[in-house]
Amino acid sequence: VQLQASGGGLVQAGGSLRLSCAPSGGVTFDRYAIGWFRQAPGRKREGVAALSDADGSFYYADSVRGRFTISSDNAKNTVYLQMNDLKPEDAGLYYCAAATYRGLGSTGWGSIDPTSLFEWQAWGQGTLVTVSS
Repeated sequence: VQLQASGGGLVQAGGSLRLSCAPSGGVTFDRYAIGWFRQAPGRKREGVAALSDADGSFYYADSVRGRFTISSDNAKNTVYLQMNDLKPEDAGLYYCAAATYRGLGSTGWGSIDPTSLFEWQAWGQGTLVTVSS
């Protein structure tokens, strides 16, 4: 099973894009945390955002907090990444992935960075985001 990211494209700085993440097989998101990652040429892959429907946890990297929003639509079994006020440094190949996670109750995962701590799997091919200045 893989998660397929889509919705990338070319946008001017200050513009917006919405990425979508959906499983290629019979996987539902209620037992997984879903994360968005990106990798620019010559740079290491970085975690951008993550969420868990199991306990309502969210995570955003400092570089995107306030501009990006991660959300889920359970009816469509899709996770979205709304990206606003895009900057040239946001460009790269964006991937989504899943990590087994059934929630921690009302506390959620707190202030940890799940993108660097969880074991992520089901990587797809990614979708390219290009931001022109």
